[in-house]
Amino acid sequence: MARKDNTENPGRLKQIAQTYKMTRRVDRKIGWILAGVGLVTFGVLLAIGFLIDHPVYLGILGVLLALLACAIVFGRRAERAAFGQMEGQPGAAAAVLENIGRGWQVTPAVAMNRSQDVVHRAVGKAGIVLVGEGNPNRLRGLLASEKKKMNRVVGDVPVHTLVVGPDEGQVELKKLRVKIMKLPRTLQGAEVTQINDRLRALGDLMSNMPIPKGPMPKGMKLPKGPQGGR
Repeated sequence: MARKDNTENPGRLKQIAQTYKMTRRVDRKIGWILAGVGLVTFGVLLAIGFLIDHPVYLGILGVLLALLACAIVFGRRAERAAFGQMEGQPGAAAAVLENIGRGWQVTPAVAMNRSQDVVHRAVGKAGIVLVGEGNPNRLRGLLASEKKKMNRVVGDVPVHTLVVGPDEGQVELKKLRVKIMKLPRTLQGAEVTQINDRLRALGDLMSNMPIPKGPMPKGMKLPKGPQGGR
């Protein structure tokens, strides 16, 4: 157990350091902001401690709350920086979908055209969600075709279509996960499994057509496709 802890802790610290470096490239003030949040939080608790004649207890509590406040602020700004780097990059929506959470099965690049507009698929208790990346005008036909295919396979299971982008009627990349999680849940776990089994038989384009190539943010994991295929 001791060996396991020794191998895991350096990994976590390294991951935090990498995340900080990535965030600092985008948010140059992150160090000063974290220092300010920590000092202010600690200072307020310590001042309260002197007022009530318990500076030691409140000082210890201040340290703990300062670390918590820094962690929260750092997490939010790191997430914002990551989305900023991912915005407009090929495969960015797939990367977000891969981290949507438990209960969802994600298949990147189930449809793609010659212009490299691409559709990703996520299946969960809200039904099937088709997420398009690329030119919204070209994606209309691509999404409509994929939705029609889904309806033939899964019948009356809800099929939602979303287009990632900053314009009206589209979903910003940073809001994609929240948008999907807010969709009404209409299926049970067993139904989701059955739908995934049906769709798995269709395969996807991952084994036959490459993902659009382009620069991806450093340290960002590439989306993993399903092990099965046609």
